[in-house]
Amino acid sequence: MGLQSDSALQAILLFPIHLVTWLYSALSFLPWYYMTGAGERKALSKREKARSTTGCAEGPYRSVDHFDSLARQDIPGKDTLDKLFEHAVQRFGPAHCLGTRDLLSDENEVQPSGKLFKKLIMGEYRWLSYNEVDSVVGQFGSGLAALGQQPKSSIAIFCETRAEWMITAQTCFRRNFPLVTFYATLGEDAITFGLNETGVTHLVTSVDLLETRLKHVLPLIPKLKHVIYVDQKKMNTAGYPSGLSIHSMQAVLELGTLPENMGRAIVKPQPSDQAMVMYTSGSTGRPKGVMIVHSNLIAGMTGQCDRILGLGPKDTYIAYLPLAHVLEMTAEISCITYGCRIGYSSPQTLSDQSTKIKTGSKGDCSVLRPTLFAAVPEIMDRIYRNVMSKVQEMNFVQRTLFTLGYKYKLEQIERGYDAPLCNALLFRKVKKLLGGQVRMILSGGAPLSSATQRFINVCFCCPVGQGYGLTETCGAGTITEFADISTGRVGAPVICSEIRLRDWAEGGYTSRDKPNPRGEILIGGPNVTMGYYKQESHDQDFFVDIKGQRWFCTGDVGEIYADGCLQIVDRKKDLVKLQAGEYVSLGKVECALKNCSIIDNICAYANSEQSYVISFVVPNQKRMMDLAKERGIVGAWEEICTHPDMEREVLKEIKEVAANIKLQRFEIPVKVHLTPEPWTPETGLVTDAFKLKRKELKDHYLHHIERMYGGK
Repeated sequence: MGLQSDSALQAILLFPIHLVTWLYSALSFLPWYYMTGAGERKALSKREKARSTTGCAEGPYRSVDHFDSLARQDIPGKDTLDKLFEHAVQRFGPAHCLGTRDLLSDENEVQPSGKLFKKLIMGEYRWLSYNEVDSVVGQFGSGLAALGQQPKSSIAIFCETRAEWMITAQTCFRRNFPLVTFYATLGEDAITFGLNETGVTHLVTSVDLLETRLKHVLPLIPKLKHVIYVDQKKMNTAGYPSGLSIHSMQAVLELGTLPENMGRAIVKPQPSDQAMVMYTSGSTGRPKGVMIVHSNLIAGMTGQCDRILGLGPKDTYIAYLPLAHVLEMTAEISCITYGCRIGYSSPQTLSDQSTKIKTGSKGDCSVLRPTLFAAVPEIMDRIYRNVMSKVQEMNFVQRTLFTLGYKYKLEQIERGYDAPLCNALLFRKVKKLLGGQVRMILSGGAPLSSATQRFINVCFCCPVGQGYGLTETCGAGTITEFADISTGRVGAPVICSEIRLRDWAEGGYTSRDKPNPRGEILIGGPNVTMGYYKQESHDQDFFVDIKGQRWFCTGDVGEIYADGCLQIVDRKKDLVKLQAGEYVSLGKVECALKNCSIIDNICAYANSEQSYVISFVVPNQKRMMDLAKERGIVGAWEEICTHPDMEREVLKEIKEVAANIKLQRFEIPVKVHLTPEPWTPETGLVTDAFKLKRKELKDHYLHHIERMYGGK
């Protein structure tokens, strides 16, 4: 009876809404269509974006916008990174460049579990202009030179994303100091290996990383002579190796202002000079240092910027991803080149609901109100789950209106149109989660699900530029065009790159596949880097063709559509052959099962000596607790996750979702282990781009693997 009354109430409620919506659409569509150029955008979405230069299905495929040759630089004559920054200072001197929020106070907040959690109260952004950054870069360079740093000798940075990171980078570009970069989440063994492999004598870091990560391993790094910490505070230098000098960044800046140091000659870099050695956190094994020259980065950013319409001084970019990741670093340098301002943030302070923001205080997005926002899919998936969780908490009328508006706008977007009334009435509050002004979101690091992409399009009222690239290609490969309304694809080759497909017979992917050619993705162009630092055994992934062009073999498997756009469909390293001979793509299984509402993250695992797939799952806490309550299961979060009945409930939902998306029987995980702790870069189980580290996950859950496979 209750269900019938709910259905009747819903029908009564929806009729006038449907009527109003239909009338509004009928009256407003034609004026909106012509005033916003919707028809032109729809045509751009459907146009051919790239085609094969040879007419062969395997390619190479090149953008039709730069078909005759690959682009190498966007601004004539600016062929090194120091020239780009000099050009930006000349054009935008007094304008805001780099911004950092004031920390007003912090306090410990008691959590329901009894744990103390530090919460921050923060003020406004303080800005350095382009001219001021230029001055600091000059002083810091003179100070480093006074400390013995030589041109073409590497200097390392191991630091969180902040203005001082970018200042250090610009200093190194100007002085021809190759910059060695490390993720701030790298473990002690990895950072020790990298610093010793490159033999650096100078290191820039923060007090926190110096005291918690570096202090114990510094005796193992004998060539390191100078450590510069970027924080504006004093630190206790007791307990550090006697031959090591520790300086504050402020002290080095003051050293750089002394007359005898200001006059030191500056050796400018050439396009072929090494700009950096960028260590990847790596999803397997020890980190590899990718050698990148100035011309590589210039070409890569030329391709990226071509796909961001209207990039310029009116834009504000929020910087919170790791600057040691090529996506974030090239995004920030590109923003500086075109006069945008960059406000620094962190994942813990990004929004009003972020973990370190005191309740009632404003997160960084609310204060900065960015227009450009970059994210890895894991962060966008998290935003999607949080918003949809709030929707489920709405009352019946609110939830019905939101669902109706969402479906209506989704239909409009899939036709290439928009729904301005829904934007104004329903999605304004959701937009404010990111400040309310975001005009484009850039996604990279891993494939983004179609559901999450559409959610961003609908609720945040902006396009998602999904891209594909690697550190080895300076982050450039493909990016979706602004007007492209398709989902699940990563766009056409950018104007500095071209794409080839190489048959992978073992995996069943060839250029003869129908309806579209498939194969391993090879990326070629001036953005392809020079190989791995002192690890020649890995350089077989690079090759030079008969025309002298460098190529990188990605190990990813792609499919190229008739319009020249690429879709990532598999990864060679993710393919496992089961005991009965079936091939399982672990990445495909994980991507499919992330659509389960009860799953926040998942790692599929298969052993070739076994006949079935198993999985480790980070469950969604709210859904799990609600489900446990329904089943009469009580206990702490850790107890809920280890309860056998909850494992069975999660497996049941996995099987339902797998059946709907038509996974093969042998691809569906048969057993599951639920883990109460989320996987973050700090745990060492995922990279800084939130890619799974399969070896570390296998080692971490070895006991559970043996249990699920019937071992000890």
